[in-house]
Amino acid sequence: MLSRQKNRGFSHPDHHLNLLGHAWILWIEDKPLELIDKTLRDSCTISEVLRCLHVALLCVQRVPEDRPSMSSVVLMLSSDVSLPPPKQPGFYTERSVPESPLSTHRCSANTSITIIEAR
Repeated sequence: MLSRQKNRGFSHPDHHLNLLGHAWILWIEDKPLELIDKTLRDSCTISEVLRCLHVALLCVQRVPEDRPSMSSVVLMLSSDVSLPPPKQPGFYTERSVPESPLSTHRCSANTSITIIEAR
């Protein structure tokens, strides 16, 4: 929501990460403002938007026990309570980008099956 982009179909010229992976890279490189949509940056309080991003990253940590409860999320978003640093997300993936949208697999009896992969 902060980037105004969808995870499905997200692409970046420098890598093949999904949107969450991209957000994580920007966070650990201390460049989270690059994720925030320009219209949102111009119309909102930056510290509040960054806090939302911080809490969002806490909610998608790889280990479920590290994720905050919903009551903790509400507290984190409605107060100035100190936030722990987020750990790597569990859904931080790199998409495989096939060279061709078609791949052919050979089966027995000289039969071939063509599989069309979605982008």
